[in-house]
Parts: sequence; C-alpha cells; structure tokens
Amino acid sequence: MTIGTILQLNNNVEENFQWLKSLGLSYCQLGGNSAFYTDEMAARVKAALEKEGVTITTFIAGWTGPNIWDFIGGPVTLGLVPPEFRFARVEEIIKASDFAAKLGVNQVCTHVGFIPESPSDPLYSGVLAALKYIVAHCKQNGQKFMFETGQETPVTLRRVIEDLGRDGVGINFDPANLLMYGKANPLDALDIIGEFILDVHAKDGEYPVNGRELGVEKPLGQGRVDFPALFAKLKQLGYNGPVTIEREISGEQLKKDILMAAEMLRKFI
Repeated sequence: MTIGTILQLNNNVEENFQWLKSLGLSYCQLGGNSAFYTDEMAARVKAALEKEGVTITTFIAGWTGPNIWDFIGGPVTLGLVPPEFRFARVEEIIKASDFAAKLGVNQVCTHVGFIPESPSDPLYSGVLAALKYIVAHCKQNGQKFMFETGQETPVTLRRVIEDLGRDGVGINFDPANLLMYGKANPLDALDIIGEFILDVHAKDGEYPVNGRELGVEKPLGQGRVDFPALFAKLKQLGYNGPVTIEREISGEQLKKDILMAAEMLRKFI
C-alpha cells in the first residue's frame, strides 16, 4: 500500500506538489472542477508531476451548483440525484474524465449523492442511466469510475454496482464518511462492498448526534474508526492499493495532522 493525501487542482498547482513532497509523500488524489480542465493546466500538472516525482492515484471529479452537506439539504442538492442538476453534472464528470486521461490517471471518483435505497424510486432509474453514460465514457478513456462512500448504504451501493454490470466501476472507500453519514460501521461495510475497493481514504470521524447534521470529522485516531482492524481486514480481502489521507481543515494544522496520520498509517500497513 502507498500513502498519499488529497490536493486541489488550482492555479498553485506547482506549489501544491512541492508541499506534498515536503510531507515526505509522493502519491495523491487530485480534485478539481471544470474551470481548470484546460490543455494549459494539463501541461502544467504533467510537468509538475515529472519534476516532483509524484503519482496521481485517483482524480476527484467536482461539480458545480448548490451543495449542502447535511441530512436536510443534502438529498436535494448533492451529486447526480437531484434531476435539475443532473445533466450539467454529468457533463462536468465527463470533462473530468477527459482531463484525467490527459494526465494518464485511470481512476475517476465523485460523490454521486443520496442514492435512493429503493430501486423502485423514480430517482433511482434516472441516476442509474446517468451513471451508465459516465461509466461508458470512462471506459473509453481507459478508466474506472469510482463511488466515494458516505451518502448511501453499502447495500444500496452494491446494488448500483451490480445494476451497472460491475465492469468498469469501483469504490473509493471512506470509512469516516460511513460513520459521519450514519450509514454503516466501516468494518461491516467491507463484508458487503470490500471486493470493489480501488482507493481508501484514511479519515476519521464520529456518528451523527442528531437527525440534521453529519457526524464530526476528527484527526486520525481520535474518532470511531478502528484503523488497525480496518487494515487487517483490507489485507485479508487482498487490498494493496493507495491509502489517501483526508483531513477537512486548512492551514498549518492540516500539515501537522497529515504528518501524524502518515506516521500512524505506516504502523498499520
């Protein structure tokens, strides 16, 4: 397994990769939005990757429009589920796939949203049709499309993958999101969706304490994720892929928390 973290695609791309190397890391997930999907930016990223000796494991496809990260506004604003935003966001993910292909990145992931648990829900068929189109485009680019866990139950996510035919799809497994959205215990979730994991977020958090807000994200080792048990089980499943540290803060504390997380992860993996 390789350890990395998440970088944002922006006009400071060269400095961002230098910052990554200052942490002693050479792997990352790169996330961005369509404003930066230009040939000029692709050239800058490729030059910076070569100069710094960095590998992008997964490209995170962002999308525009309203986004409310809670249990009330989330179902009607996030991902591909709300019909009024679906077409535009599909196009943005397609552009992300094309941009990632220019960088030689063969995995693209995003948050699909609060996928309905019932396959008879009218929203389910619409989301599935959109995903089929995206997955087919990613395949043409030699890529796998990945769901980031969190907003749907593991059973729902498995059903979607099965309905897509399994081929060309995978999971970016975020154990903290499963807790923070109250969807599953991460260890139990591995029994349901573990075979589809292609990248893992090393993030920690807590269960929700009310019905409106997500659980709180925490520094690695300070939340409810049992990382020693988690990685032991991942190894049993044969996982040997990237481990991507995610910490949803900024500033100097971000660097401290990533360094602490990397030291802790090296003991587990």
